[in-house]
Amino acid sequence: MKTALITGANKSIGFETARILAGHGYFVYIGCRDLAKGQQAVEQLKADGLTTLEALQIDVTDKASIEAAQQYVEQNNGKLDVLVNNAGISGSLPQSAETFEVSAIREVYDTNFFGVIEVTQAFLPLLKKAEAGVIANVTSGLGSLTLHSDPSWPYYPYKTAAYGTSKSALNAYTIVLAYELRDTPIRVNAIDPGYTATDFNNHQGPLKVEDSAAFVAKYAVIGADGPTGKFFSHDAQTENNECPW
Repeated sequence: MKTALITGANKSIGFETARILAGHGYFVYIGCRDLAKGQQAVEQLKADGLTTLEALQIDVTDKASIEAAQQYVEQNNGKLDVLVNNAGISGSLPQSAETFEVSAIREVYDTNFFGVIEVTQAFLPLLKKAEAGVIANVTSGLGSLTLHSDPSWPYYPYKTAAYGTSKSALNAYTIVLAYELRDTPIRVNAIDPGYTATDFNNHQGPLKVEDSAAFVAKYAVIGADGPTGKFFSHDAQTENNECPW
């Protein structure tokens, strides 16, 4: 049985992505900072008839927590087939480049950027043991420098000194990691679920969480012949949903 870990999976897009992967026959670890909330999520999915799930305590800003989670998965499964780096925070708004506190920017980066790197580096040895590992870094269209330079883009005015730039950094890391793993069967991509109505944005997005989770899951279950080093967006009006960096 293939095994997947989704960080920040006790609610919203991460939760629905876990539902989809479990439905596809994966054993899914629902990664969460609060284990009790993770267990509640597991019980909810099991009540819907899904059984191959387990809550896993992991705080992506806590190295000891990451190492403990990695050791648990290694002891119980020996490998990891899919890593979905979904955990993220927006930070308080507005985020002016002139005035937003550097400490607040660091807090966002700790989760959205450095946390992804630490989790990925910790689990890479297990992904390399899989027949064809997958890393899906959940990003945002707000991380696209090309789109942010285009005044005709619908979200052009939505500039954020912490959130958007943290996703731009994540995209850059995705490119570097995909290049380094180019001669392996591990696929690495940046996936933007689109502007989705969740508690992350006070349910303001036009997309449904179930549809956006399906978009993320689509790129989480690719094989060794799948794309790598790409940026896909649910909002993109392009062939194959590719988004400009």
